[in-house]
This record gives sequence, C-alpha cells and structure tokens, in this order.
Amino acid sequence: MENHKYAVVDIETTGHSSTNGDRIIQLAIVFIENNKIVNTYTTFINPEKPIPLFIQDLTNIADRDVQHAPIFEDIGQEVLDKLQDYIFVAHNIHFDLPFLQKELKRVGLPKLVCKTMDTVEFTKLMFPNLYSYKLQDIAGELEIGLESAHRADDDALATAHLLLKCMEQLTKLPLKTIELLHKRSFHLKSNLSILFFEVLVRKRGELSPEKFLTFRGIPVKETAKEILSETELVSFPQTKEMKIELFSKNIPNFEEREGQFELMDQIQAALANKSEIVCEAETGIGKTLGYLLPAVLYSFKMKKPVIISTYTTHLIDQLVGEEIPKINAILETNVKVATLKGMHHYIDLFSFWQQVKLEDESYDETFTIMQILVWLTLTEDGDLTELNVSGGGQLFVDKIRRGSLSNIKEVGENDFYERALRKSNNCHILVTNHAMVMNDQERKQPLLTSGCAMVVDEAHQMIHASMSRGERIFSYTNWKYVLGQFGTLDTEQLLQKLELLQVPLSIQIQLEKQYVETIEKFDRAISYVIDAFLQKSNRNGKSTKKMMALEDLDLEHTIFRSVANSIQVFIFSTKSMIDSYSKHVEEEKLQSFINEWQYWIRELAIKVSEWDEIFLQNRGTEARWLEMDTRSIPGSLTVIKRPLNYQEDIKNALMPHRELGAVIWTSGTITVPSNRNFITSQLGLGSDIPIYQYKAASDYYNGAELLIVENMPDIKQVSQSDYIEAVAEAVVQTVLVSEGRCFVLFTSQDMLRKTVELIQDTNLLDDYMLFAQGMTSGSRMRLLKSFQRFSKSVLFGTNSFWEGVDVPGDALSVIIMVRLPFSSPDDPLFKKRADLITKNGQNPFSSYSLPEAVLRFRQGFGRLIRSSADKGVFIVLDRRIETKSYGRDFLQAIPNIPVKKVSLENMVLELENWYTNEG
Repeated sequence: MENHKYAVVDIETTGHSSTNGDRIIQLAIVFIENNKIVNTYTTFINPEKPIPLFIQDLTNIADRDVQHAPIFEDIGQEVLDKLQDYIFVAHNIHFDLPFLQKELKRVGLPKLVCKTMDTVEFTKLMFPNLYSYKLQDIAGELEIGLESAHRADDDALATAHLLLKCMEQLTKLPLKTIELLHKRSFHLKSNLSILFFEVLVRKRGELSPEKFLTFRGIPVKETAKEILSETELVSFPQTKEMKIELFSKNIPNFEEREGQFELMDQIQAALANKSEIVCEAETGIGKTLGYLLPAVLYSFKMKKPVIISTYTTHLIDQLVGEEIPKINAILETNVKVATLKGMHHYIDLFSFWQQVKLEDESYDETFTIMQILVWLTLTEDGDLTELNVSGGGQLFVDKIRRGSLSNIKEVGENDFYERALRKSNNCHILVTNHAMVMNDQERKQPLLTSGCAMVVDEAHQMIHASMSRGERIFSYTNWKYVLGQFGTLDTEQLLQKLELLQVPLSIQIQLEKQYVETIEKFDRAISYVIDAFLQKSNRNGKSTKKMMALEDLDLEHTIFRSVANSIQVFIFSTKSMIDSYSKHVEEEKLQSFINEWQYWIRELAIKVSEWDEIFLQNRGTEARWLEMDTRSIPGSLTVIKRPLNYQEDIKNALMPHRELGAVIWTSGTITVPSNRNFITSQLGLGSDIPIYQYKAASDYYNGAELLIVENMPDIKQVSQSDYIEAVAEAVVQTVLVSEGRCFVLFTSQDMLRKTVELIQDTNLLDDYMLFAQGMTSGSRMRLLKSFQRFSKSVLFGTNSFWEGVDVPGDALSVIIMVRLPFSSPDDPLFKKRADLITKNGQNPFSSYSLPEAVLRFRQGFGRLIRSSADKGVFIVLDRRIETKSYGRDFLQAIPNIPVKKVSLENMVLELENWYTNEG
C-alpha cells in the first residue's frame, strides 16, 4: 500500500447531470501517501446559475457562498494537474468521476486517465454488516468525524479516513481470506485488486499465527465457548425503596417511572406462582426493564433460561444490544444471553463452500461471495440477516441458507445453527422470535422447552406470526424466476448443462419436451386467471391496483390440476435422472452442478406444493384473493391465501410453555375500551386470564395535543380526487409550518400514492425529502432511517407501517391521520372474516371492525410521544371522529390530552402558536 498515492475527491453540484446544465459548486481533494493524509485542496466554484433550494438545504451552500468563487474554466487545469499520477478515490465514484470528466471536456481539457477506487464498493466488502452505506451513516457506525455531511471538504476528509479504515480492516483478515478475495477482485468495478495483491504479498511474508477456524480452506471466526458460571443469587427487591436504591446506584440520573415497579412486582409474582397473565404497559412505563429484571433473577434462581419472544429482528437486536447491558449495570453481573431463530436464518457453510468452488455467473454473485468471505471472519452467530447485500446478492444468499436437508455432517461444530442450539441450552435469557415459537410445535424435538418460563413481548404480533405461518403466496415473477432456471437445450441453463454429466441426448430431449409442456400449461393457466380477473374488475373503479377474492372469479379447477400434474411429472423425471447419473461423480465441479440441480428441484417441489394449497384446496377457513397492478401485467400478479382462525395454532404453540412455568404476555397496546378481550381472545386466551394495565405518569403526555380538522370534505360526498386534493393541502400546510418531521398515515396504498404524486406535482414541498411506503425503495427500517437523517422530511405510510416503529425525540413532531384506520370493506380478508362473524350471530362492525380500528389508532398515536421530553401534535383529518357516535371510542383509547376542533386555516395558526410556545 505504501507504493501508491491516493487522491480522495468529493464534489457538490447543482444537480445530477452535467449534460443537462448542472455544475460543480464545491470541490475538495484529500491526498494520501504512505497511509497518511499529507495535503488537502478545497474550493467553491461559481456555477453561473442559481443553486436550487433543496441543494442549499442539503449542502448548506448558498448563492452568496459561490458568488465570488472562480468558475470551473479558471481552475480546471489546476485540478487536472493535481490529480495526475494519483489513484482517484470517491464515495460512489460513478457520480463524482464522470461528472468531473464531463466538466473537463466542457471547458476543452483532456480526460483524466487514472486508476480508480470506490469506497462504497470497498466498505461493502470490508464491513458487510453495516445497515447503510451512505457516508453519513458509515461515519456514525465507524466513529469517523463528519462535521457537515454534503459539504465537499468534510465529505472528502471523511472518505479519506474511511479508505484508511478499510485498508486497516483488510490487513486484519486471515491470509486465506485475502487469497480468496484477490482471486475474485478482478471482477470488481474499481481497481481494488491492486490493494488485495499488496496486502497478500505482505501477509505471505508474515509468520504470526492467525486465530481463525477453517472450513475446507474458508476462514471462520472462532468463538469462545461460554460456560454458564455460578451467579451470586440476588433477591428480588420487594419494596419500592429497595428498587429505587438498586436502580439509582447504577443508572445515572435514574427517574422513577410510575407503574414500572408495579409491573415488576406483578411479573415476579406470576413467575413464582407459575401463572399466566397479560400486562399492557403504555409507552413511558419502561416495559422491557420491567420484565427483564424479574426474569433474570428468576433464571438465576432456577438455573434455567427464561425465554423471551418478540416480533422482529430489530426488536431482538434492541433487547440484546441495549436493554440487557442496562440489567448488567443494575445487577452488577453478566447475564448470559443467547438468540435463537429459525434454521433458515443461518448460513450453510457446506453449500457456501460449494458455491465458492463454482465460477460466478454475475457481478452480484461475485461481490456477495466476497462479502460473505469477510463476514465469516466477523460474525459470532452466522445469522444471514446481519448481511447487507444487493437485490441480486439476496438471491445468492437464499441458496446458502441452512435447511433441514443440509449436509451438516460435513460442517460439524462449525455449523452456526448447531452453535446457536448449544448456546440456547446454556444461558440465562434466551431471546427468540414469534415465528420460531409458532413453528416449534411442528418439530419432533421442540427446541424451546429448555426454559423455566416465557415472556411474550409485542404479544399482539403473535397473531401476525400465526397468520404468516399459514399464509401462502403465489407470485408470478417469483415462479417465472424458478421455472426459468431449467431453460431449454438452446439456453445456458440447467437442461443444457446436462451434457456435463454425459446424459444421452434422447433423455435431454425428453426432459426438454416435459419442460416446454409445463411452461405452456402454466402460461395458459395464468392467462385464464388474468382474463377472468380483468373482466370482473373493469366495473370496479379506475384504480390501477386491484384486488379480488379468488372465489368471485368462479375458476375451473381442471386447468390448475393440469399444471400441478405436469410439474410433478417433470420433478420426478429430473430427480430420477440426477440420482442415477450422480452416483459415480467425484469431480468437485460436477458435484457442485448436481447440488445446483437438486436445489432447484427442491425449490420447484415447494412451489408446486404452494400451488396446490392456493388454487386446489379450499377448506373455507381461509381468505384467498388476487392482487394486480394493471400497469404491469402479468408481472404484478399475486395470489394470497391466509388463515382466518389462529387461536388453536397459538394455543398449541404455547401449551408446552404453560406446562413448564409462567407465561407472561406483554404489549403497549392489547386492549380497547369497548372490548377489553379483543386481542386476548384472538390469542386463544380465556377470559379467566387476568389483564393488568399500567398507565404512564400523568405528566408524561404534557407535550401532546390532538387537532381535529372539522372542515375537511366528507369522502362519501365528494369524488376521491377532490378528497385527495384536500388531504394534500392539509399535508402541505402542516409540513410548511412544522418544517417537516412529519408522519402521514393512510389506510390505502392507492390514496397514499395519489396524494404523494399530487404534492410532488405542485412543487410546494420541493425543499423537503419525501419518503413513501411502496414508492421509495427500501425496507421499512431503511425508510425510517432515511426519514430520521433529514430534519426537513416527511414519511408517508399505511396501517402496516406504524406498528412497532419507534422514532424517539425531535425526529417526529407531527402525525397526520388521513382516515380512521378501518379496514376497507372491499378487502377480501376483511369480507371473509366479517362473513364468519355474521354466521356466529355477531355484528362484524362492533365486534371486529371498530375495535381493530381503535387499536390501530392507539398504535398510531403511540408513535408520537416516546419520552416525557417529546412534543408532538396528532392531527385527524377524518371528520367521523366527531360526527359519528363511535368517535368517542377512539378518543377514549388514548391518554387524556387536549383535543381541539379547528378549521384548516385555524389549524395552521394553532400549529404556529404551538411551535412558537414550544420555541
């Protein structure tokens, strides 16, 4: 590395396209020699045009800053001279370098000829488990100073430090990993192979031992075997004074929370009595510590783990990374924690080794293999959700997931899933997820019966876990992808490669014939479904996104049975052929090819089983419906089947834990005023199981108020476009006053999209970052992170978005609820459920629709105030909250805060006064 010199460059511009007239407004270069920063160069540049407002907001560079700066023509030659003989480095080089090259060409200067390195590519390789590769996020994660993001001087300096961090990380990798990386590095988009080679040469000259396990030549991090040491028994602090003393001693600035100590006492009593209870603890109680303290002390006493189940990976990480350390500090101990997820979360090392031996088919595959090689030297758990890979990389990751048929004998003690199982039997707290709890009932030897008690956090989400377990989804694009792997004899897919096994041509032709017949039958079935769907749905509105119950299409089963039979014949033929021709194969390359065949045959078998369940089985206890966007036919076609009854499923999953000890259900929202048992009955819990409620302190919500906009049009009295126009105006007015930090919650993805498009068309919020579920790419957590990064930002989401979202502090100050969150009466799942409720002699509105909406309303409000210091306004645009008798159910479900009815104009004044007063 000492032999090369690096010029780390960053530019700020008026926009993304030099060709369309955008210009550079700031340029910075940081020079690195011998692994040290030796010089810097920075200058503003006059773009000879106004800087757009959103660029000024992003960069904090205004027109006055560049007014007297040189134009690019004056400094172009100087910049070109400075960059000669250096390796050009940038964070996302595909923007900075082409833009600079176009500017050089524009002013008549020659092209910069240089080697390049992209720190996005380098960082993704060296730190494959970061949640984001935006420079600002990386700087935070790796503790790199970055004073003003999106200023070229600060960004270039941070990028230079990032380059040095990546180089340092590369030198820490084991020799064998670097050899494997170097072999593939020539396929990268920038010249990183230079670095890999230099480090490789140096490493080969070192004799220092490396502390890594290896699996077939692939280095894997060695984890210390933890022994569960004897813990000094600490008695549960029985009195309030004892609790205050314990917490105050080890938590700086500890504030007693009303209800938290009562929650602890109740859970402690349930654990001691091995009873089952439900605890609803509002935000502000400190629910997690409230159950963790008694759970840990009970585990110490029983010498067995307490199992804690929660809903998402994010919540598991929060529990392990943030809450357990607090307990360690309070008790001055070291709580041993294990996490256990479903088998498919973990890497199958044997499958990965086989893939490494093959030749890569794409850049994504090459890059993902390189990321995993580095990750294996870093990961403690082998949990594939730690990896941050591209969309194409995700397809590769799916190939190397641990499955029940994985060749574990080959892996032995290095198998991460087996490691997790051993650890789960040797801990105080075993953290898992609801899906794992639900699926444990299917295992011959359940994995979660080693505990002495169970805490079910986010208890209401156990319903979704059961629903997901029974859900089956047909996706046209996914099916086409799986079917496309086999191909025909004139395509470079699996069938053509059979000649490698010396399969006779006659058999190849026979298999191709079966395959083509299968594809034709599949395509006919899909056309049949789409034609029937479009004929029925043409009468239902102008929306391009449509959904309909499968039963409403009156489809004949024969065509679906024909597809299933054809696929099963193809599976049988290919499996028999592969089994017979693979018996004597010893060559590694051919063995990998056979494994690939076997993988895709298994995938096809899973698909045909789902096809059978979705199209050919109807027990009447599920809802089945189609969804499609008419702008993308057939690609958008999806058919979903979801169970309506899950009480028995949840009961069966929890039965073993009830026999072992206490079961504690806890959540921030589990009741509604009109129906206390709305959620617990869906969880299969009897009315005899007590529900305890813990409210936050009376002053916790002092910073909140609710505004009802009383002059919004009634959606039933005006057209949808008029209503959307009114919503868009309310959103724009609110955002302009609050300066962003705003959630807008919809009940319909279609209305969300149309509202966002209208706001974008008006250009009134051009100075704000707009993030929209279903429109902005990325996961829910990624959208949330992006929203938090910008002060002037707005996040648009639907019902499904706000559950479990936590936005502490100033990141969120306004929530706008566009409509009360009732399920759409046209939703096939809701219709099916309503039919069943009616058959049972109940009113679907009062016994299901209303309590479900009230619960969502509570959850929506719960996003606003996450600490006693938070300030926030909850705005309801739906007049039904005041005009309908059930409106009071919604208002009674939230804490006692000021409620004001205002016109849209007065709402703006109210917000202005509120912000002025909060100053």
